[in-house]
Amino acid sequence: MIILTQKIHLESNHQPNLTIFLTAEERTKIRQTIEIKEQNSDNITLLKLNLSRGEFLNTEDILSNDEGSFFVKIKAKLEPVITVKSDSKLNLLKAAYHLGNRHVSLEIGEHYLRFSPDHVLESMLMKLGLNIYEESAPFFPEFGAYKH
Repeated sequence: MIILTQKIHLESNHQPNLTIFLTAEERTKIRQTIEIKEQNSDNITLLKLNLSRGEFLNTEDILSNDEGSFFVKIKAKLEPVITVKSDSKLNLLKAAYHLGNRHVSLEIGEHYLRFSPDHVLESMLMKLGLNIYEESAPFFPEFGAYKH
């Protein structure tokens, strides 16, 4: 088991030992164990994340063990999402209001909103006249006002 305890800046002449793909929810967990199955093999590597309280993971972050001898790059995993679009920014604002009122994890882009699939929310947004698209994409919900 490899225990990853810190986020670091990796010098450009070094390559990470491993790149892992995590969903938005997995990127919020600073303490978890991840099983990595090697391709064309039955070998499994266990990674234990044990980061400091208050940390969070972003895509492109590099994690390291205490010795600085093993490096893991974090990438956003493709996951099922609903993307909401409209020609009207006001309608997108209204949609963001209604989704926020339901405490939905929400990615906010300049021309779209994105959230995890939920048929009730999709129906509500279609009734408001918004365009709904089922996609598989990296998901980057807002962390909230108190996390930077």
